[in-house]
Amino acid sequence: MKGSIGAVATLATLSQRRSFAANDKVIIGVMGLGGRGTYLAEKFASRPDAEVAYLCDVNTRRFARAREAVEEVQDRRPKLVQDFRRILDDSSVDVLINATPDHWHAIGTIMACRAGKDVYVEKPLAHNIWEGRKMVEAARNYKRVVQVGMQTRSAPYMKNAAEYIRAGKLGDIHLVRVFNMMQHSAQRKGPDQSVPDGFDYDMWCGPAPWQPYNPSRRWINQWEYSCGAIAGDAVHQLDLARYLIGDKPYPDTVSHAGGVNALRDGREIPDTQLATYEYGNGSPQSGVPLTLLFEAALWTPYMKKTPQSIRDSDKFPNWPFSSTKIEVLGTEGFMYLGRHGGGWQVYDSNDRLVHSEYGRQADKEHQDNFIDCIRTRNKPNADVEQGHYSVLLCHLANISYRLGNQKLRFDPKTESFVNAPEANKYLKRTYRHPWVIPDII
Repeated sequence: MKGSIGAVATLATLSQRRSFAANDKVIIGVMGLGGRGTYLAEKFASRPDAEVAYLCDVNTRRFARAREAVEEVQDRRPKLVQDFRRILDDSSVDVLINATPDHWHAIGTIMACRAGKDVYVEKPLAHNIWEGRKMVEAARNYKRVVQVGMQTRSAPYMKNAAEYIRAGKLGDIHLVRVFNMMQHSAQRKGPDQSVPDGFDYDMWCGPAPWQPYNPSRRWINQWEYSCGAIAGDAVHQLDLARYLIGDKPYPDTVSHAGGVNALRDGREIPDTQLATYEYGNGSPQSGVPLTLLFEAALWTPYMKKTPQSIRDSDKFPNWPFSSTKIEVLGTEGFMYLGRHGGGWQVYDSNDRLVHSEYGRQADKEHQDNFIDCIRTRNKPNADVEQGHYSVLLCHLANISYRLGNQKLRFDPKTESFVNAPEANKYLKRTYRHPWVIPDII
C-alpha cells in the first residue's frame, strides 16, 4: 500500500529542524509509560540539557507514576496526553522516546521521523523484517537521529573487548555462543473483560487485529504484538555478538530447534529456542566461516542474570550459570563476556586466565551519546540500521520455527528468503487501517 500512515499524521518539513546553542535544552516527549518508559522519562528529565515536555500513554492509569517521577527531577510539569500525535504536532518538541510494545515501534518511529523528530526507540527495533527496513529508510530520508535502546554498545568495556578480538588475540573466530535463559511464570487463563475507563484499547491494538480485551493474555507471547519474550531480551546479546564479530549484517542461513516445551499456557511464541546462524565470511580477522549459536529458554531457574551488585562493581558473574553471557571461541583463546556490565575474561589454549576487564552498565553513556548526536547530527552508537540487523536474527529464528524448524537461506540484497515463498510471507504483517506503513516512506 502506498497511502499515508496514521489517521491524521503530521508531516513536518526538514526546515523545522533547529540548531542548538550550547545552553539549549532538548525538548522530549515520551510515548509509552510502562516500566522502561517511565525510567527513561525520569532519566532524561534529570539531565541539565533536556526537558520532558510530554508524557503519553493510551492508558491514563499510567500517568500518575510517570508524572511524579518526572516532576521530582525537573521544575516544569509535563503535559499528559493519550494520543502521541499531540507530541508530533508540537514544533517545539525535538525528540520522541518510543517505549511502547513491539507492534508500535515502527509506526511511532516512522511518524516521528516524518514529523521532524529524532527518536530513541526501545528494543527490539521492529515487529518484522520489512518494517525494520522502513524504519531505516525513514531515518535516512528525513535525516533523523534514531538511537535504539541497546545500551551496552556505549559501554567502554564492550569496545575494548571488540578491539581485543579484532587485534587477533583470540585467533580466528569460528564459533560464538549467545545465551538467554530466564524463568517466566505461566499465563493464567481468564475471561474477556470490558475495557477499563481511561484506556484507549483500540489505539493500543494499533496496526494489529483488534481482539477482545483480556488482561490475562500477555501481549509478549502473541505473534500479532511481539517478537517474543525471548527475542525482547536476547536481542541485547545478539547485538553484542554482532558487534564483536565486526557488525556482520546478515547470516547466510538460519535453522531453529525448540518450541513451546514447558509453558503450555496458550502462548504462540516458543519458550525454548535454539538457533544456528552460518556466516560464510564471519571472522573479523580473516573472513573464515563462523557459526553463531543461540540458546534460550523461559523455564530455567538455575540460570541467573548478573545481579546489580556485580554489574557496577569490580566483580565478574558466575559464568557457568550466567543466563545472559556470550562466549567467543577462537583458535587461540576463549572469551566470556556479560551484557549490561559484568565485564569480560579471556583464557588461552592452556586454560590460563590471560586477561580480565570489569564492566559497568552504560545507560547514562548511551543517553549521553544520543543527546550529543542530536546536536552534531552524527550517527549514534546503536543506530537504527544496527538495530535492524540485530533484531533480524530474532525474526529469522522465529520464521524458521513457524515453518516447522526448516533451515532457510537468506538473500541480503532483497532481505528475503531464497526459494522459500512460505517463509517470505512472514517478512511483513497485515496492517489494520489507519495504522498502515506505506511502501514509500
